Amino acid sequence: MTKTIYDFTLAELQDTIKPSFRAKQIYNWIYKKYVTSYDDMKNIPKDLKATLTENYPIDICKIIRIEESSDGTKKYLFQYKDGKTAEAVVLLMKEKQKDEDGNIIKSEQYTFCISSQVGCKVGCTFCLTAKGGFVRDLTAGEIVTQISYLKKDNNIAENKSVNIVYMGMGEPLDNFKNLVQAIKIISDPDGLSIATRRQTISTSGISTKIEKLGQLDLVVQLAISLHAVDDDLRSELIPMNKAYNIQSIIEAVKKFPIDTRKKVMFEYLVIKDKNDDVKSADKLVKLLNGIDAKVNLIFFNPFPGTSYERPSKNSMVKFQEYLLSKNLTCTIRESKGIDISAACGQLKEKEQNGNS
Repeated sequence: MTKTIYDFTLAELQDTIKPSFRAKQIYNWIYKKYVTSYDDMKNIPKDLKATLTENYPIDICKIIRIEESSDGTKKYLFQYKDGKTAEAVVLLMKEKQKDEDGNIIKSEQYTFCISSQVGCKVGCTFCLTAKGGFVRDLTAGEIVTQISYLKKDNNIAENKSVNIVYMGMGEPLDNFKNLVQAIKIISDPDGLSIATRRQTISTSGISTKIEKLGQLDLVVQLAISLHAVDDDLRSELIPMNKAYNIQSIIEAVKKFPIDTRKKVMFEYLVIKDKNDDVKSADKLVKLLNGIDAKVNLIFFNPFPGTSYERPSKNSMVKFQEYLLSKNLTCTIRESKGIDISAACGQLKEKEQNGNS
């Protein structure tokens, strides 16, 4: 696909755009002021704007649908130039806090869930994204624009940092080269300036790519979509497990360089009568022995056509209590956006089917 202005690091633009200080000005316009047209860049000469328009397309996507939950969660559907779509989610993690005089003492905290592919190759049986199959990788620029557009649409100031989780549509490590390029662009201090320690890669467990990512030492955080404690069930839930089984993932994680202030996150989607019993909890404790781990228990979020069911609150609490009793850090992720198309792929499905 044609390279766009969003596909380049600042250093790469400085190598090709002369004088090089113009590259920093352009970066400032697109990542600090969120402009999406060269015409809006007031200090860029007219002849350079013409060159940029021809060689570095800027109008590469648009937001075609937004759903907002009563809890502040917002789901976005992006459409790219070839008509393909991908989703992103804005999670309001903590609301603004004010003192009794109405002065802001703490600002909001946001997490963005970002897509890395149109569709997905992994084929998880609990995920609606798998229904549409794999279409294509997103370019680095298409990953990056999700963040700048979300910041703009939610009026998030340029100096306000957000947390990024690559856990929307697609398997991030399956789009390795573009993902790494996007991380470099997003973390540039002259651009979006979102530190790599605020960026988490959520992977279904391509163990060879986990090792490759670790060797780059980008200081990103790692989240493993584990979801099961034995290979039989995990292969049912995640067919890719037949190629990258649980043991290979655990071995790769043990080699991964982690910020000493952080833990490796293990995402565990809890499905009624599948993996919600205390016996599974005990196996999980043994499996994660020797890893500075945190387990995030997630309620399965049902979607039309699935045979899997949401677990009871009681079984979730029992599971959590068992892990905590064994000194394994564990939280239950409260479902957000459950009154909208919260699960990956639902908003895309709605748009395709013409549902309101």
